[in-house]
Amino acid sequence: MLYEIVDGTVTAGGETVLSHIHFEIKGKEKIGVVGRNGAGKTTLLRLIAGELTPDRDDKRQGSAIRTSRRVTIGMLTQTQEKDAQKTIDEILMESCPVDDPASKEYFDYRAEYDRIFTGFGFAKEDKRKKLSDFSGGEQTRIALIRLLLQKPDILLLDEPTNHLDLKAISWLEEYMRSYDRAAVFVSHDRFFLDRVVDVVYDLQDGRLKRYPGSYSHFREQKRKDIAAAKKAWESQQKEAARLEELIEKFKHKPRKAAFARSRKTILERMEKLPKPDEDDVHIFTGEIEPLIPSNKWPLQTKDLQIGYDKTLLTLSLRVRRGQKIGIIGDNGAGKTTFLKTVAGFLSPLKGECTLGERTTIGYFDQNSAAIESDKTVAEHFHSLFPALTEKEARQILGAYLFPGRKAQEKVDGLSGGEKARLVLAELLNARPNLLLLDEPTNHMDIQAKETLESAFKTYTGTILFVSHDRYFIRQVADAILVFEDGRAMYYPFGYEHYLDRVQRSKETGEGMTALLRAEDQALLEGMRNVPEKERHRLKEYSTEELTHDWEYRLAAEEHDAVEREYLDAVEKLENLRIDEYRAWVENGFVPAEEGKDLSDIEVRLVEAEIKVLLLAT
Repeated sequence: MLYEIVDGTVTAGGETVLSHIHFEIKGKEKIGVVGRNGAGKTTLLRLIAGELTPDRDDKRQGSAIRTSRRVTIGMLTQTQEKDAQKTIDEILMESCPVDDPASKEYFDYRAEYDRIFTGFGFAKEDKRKKLSDFSGGEQTRIALIRLLLQKPDILLLDEPTNHLDLKAISWLEEYMRSYDRAAVFVSHDRFFLDRVVDVVYDLQDGRLKRYPGSYSHFREQKRKDIAAAKKAWESQQKEAARLEELIEKFKHKPRKAAFARSRKTILERMEKLPKPDEDDVHIFTGEIEPLIPSNKWPLQTKDLQIGYDKTLLTLSLRVRRGQKIGIIGDNGAGKTTFLKTVAGFLSPLKGECTLGERTTIGYFDQNSAAIESDKTVAEHFHSLFPALTEKEARQILGAYLFPGRKAQEKVDGLSGGEKARLVLAELLNARPNLLLLDEPTNHMDIQAKETLESAFKTYTGTILFVSHDRYFIRQVADAILVFEDGRAMYYPFGYEHYLDRVQRSKETGEGMTALLRAEDQALLEGMRNVPEKERHRLKEYSTEELTHDWEYRLAAEEHDAVEREYLDAVEKLENLRIDEYRAWVENGFVPAEEGKDLSDIEVRLVEAEIKVLLLAT
């Protein structure tokens, strides 16, 4: 055990912030601390850093804080005013363990210094600038670099991804995964936690609970724990009610009085389970279906040029009904401009942007959340959907985290994140078939984000959305559209798959576009090269099966292994009867009737379905 807090309590201003907590760091663990704003996460970091001391407790034996050896602890602090006129090189070389430029230690420190400095997006020549020449966010990054160079045994970071762009965050993730010492993170960046930590502590009501594994594993396990605790509590309540009924029934009957007393003893000795807290995230189940289904292609663009005075981007794209496409790219690449063009707020500079028949649009951007109303949340929502009963309206609001008293608050009194959540609740309840969302979860806490993620996942319509929240993108998107260097690149799988592909392209030195084109071409050629006698079997694949097969083959390491897998699948299909096969209306083929000849379904249709997944550039 490297570090341990045993039965630690911290109070501030008469309020108990941490109550009898147990916290431990083993070896080189990377630990995430999560909880609502104000739960005490920063207080915990300050306690570990030694800035706070635990309250005295006569019941506790020994110190509340124990370490296996003398440890160094480093916590991110703001740069000092006295450093403002120093150069960055002077500030960062203060942590160098030796002064001899000819020594190996000095050389290694310099190399590490350069690696971290450029990893955070600075140019090498920036080292000669004074600290005062940098913005507040840049100064925070410099303070983080200095802390990383000090390499404490326990590194404490409070919201380390603030003030970092996506490239710097990705670099920090890689660095922290290989960091050979312990680290504790407080962060709202769930994707960062997922990729870095191997333990999560959940801080709630002043108490800590340890969950081994990633953030996603913690959320799943916590839901299971809450469900199990609720089931146990309800079972005990039911048993207590049964015993009380028996006691009341037999206590006045002489022959049953002993039995009644024994039931009373059992009831009194029963260890009462506390009523479990409800999960503060609402998980939508079932499906949220559009009011009117769109046709197969709700959106198509051809040589579409978007921008204002000049063209930012040119793209051709076909969006299939039900797709959820996350749009990523640097600021200014044209992401918001594209959504506004599709929504009709901007005219194309050139080319075509066509909405399919029956397409109904729901549009959200940050201006959408700037609603003003002196009505309560319930009144405002009910006025938009007068056909709902008051009970139905309140049930819907409760699902979007506006229960009871919260629904009675004035709309004008809500925070920006709460207003955004209310507008999104309105959009989803209106049930358009094409949602265009620009940063839908900005300024929201984790509970609100996870609630909306579950809603968007159960929504069966089509979504195009822009977001910087990588966890949100991973949870919702089934395809990625990358805006880069004036063009759009389409990736037909989820965000994490895309990141893995980017990493592999860096390692091999090939560009992402080259990789995708090569693999796509190999796929289509592989289909054309299926022996003629077996080709008729392709028509028995559904669109879903073919797409699944494609995903496997894109991820495979060796082309030969891919080909063998494909041919095995074809061979297995020969054992299927036509009447067991299910096709899909529009998205594939109509349901086959027993004995019906399917020879009219050609391989070219299969190829066309796959080509739809590519972005023509």
